[in-house]
Amino acid sequence: MSTTRLMILGLVRWLQPVHGYLVRRELESWNVEEWAAIAPGSIYHALRKLAQEGMLEEVGTEQVDARPARTSYLVTAAGEQEFQELLRRYWWDYKAPVDPFQVAFSLIWAMPENEAAAALRHRAARLRTIAGGFTAMLASEFMQATKPVHVGWMFELSVGRAELEADWCERTADRIEAGELRAEWGPAGLDERSEAMRVLRAQRERDGQSRPIEE
Repeated sequence: MSTTRLMILGLVRWLQPVHGYLVRRELESWNVEEWAAIAPGSIYHALRKLAQEGMLEEVGTEQVDARPARTSYLVTAAGEQEFQELLRRYWWDYKAPVDPFQVAFSLIWAMPENEAAAALRHRAARLRTIAGGFTAMLASEFMQATKPVHVGWMFELSVGRAELEADWCERTADRIEAGELRAEWGPAGLDERSEAMRVLRAQRERDGQSRPIEE
């Protein structure tokens, strides 16, 4: 993944020359598996692949006692170019995160109304717990004494997202409990949707468009 490439190149660039164990230990201290989906086991593979592609250069190997040999890396000119391109791509572009919840939510009609509302309220409570944890961490002496200021800003982003989604979950649960979903997916709502699709399909046929319309 490009995000893994960016992170590995950035860490090697910062710590170089550096071997894979130190890169892995640093990333684990950042908990990247939770917020960047970078598994610790993928780090060594990414280092080797980047070296094969000429993005990193192997500059030495060291071995202590009976431990496995450790290869140290530097970022090459090609790796620096790749790093700068990826860095700016993700700073300037927006890509919506893939959330399995949205896939499940699109099939809301398959859930009993009371369960859907209860699940949304449960999700809201979990999100508020997560936001509270981040908020407490932000105020902690450990955070203020050991973490760079931009890490706190990242936590603030996580708090804002969690609180915003929690509010949405609670509003949506209120709508379900008020019967809005039933009006949409009940017999009358389905008849209305079918009629709207029939009219749309006829309009497209008159316009000479053959692309099918999904139900």
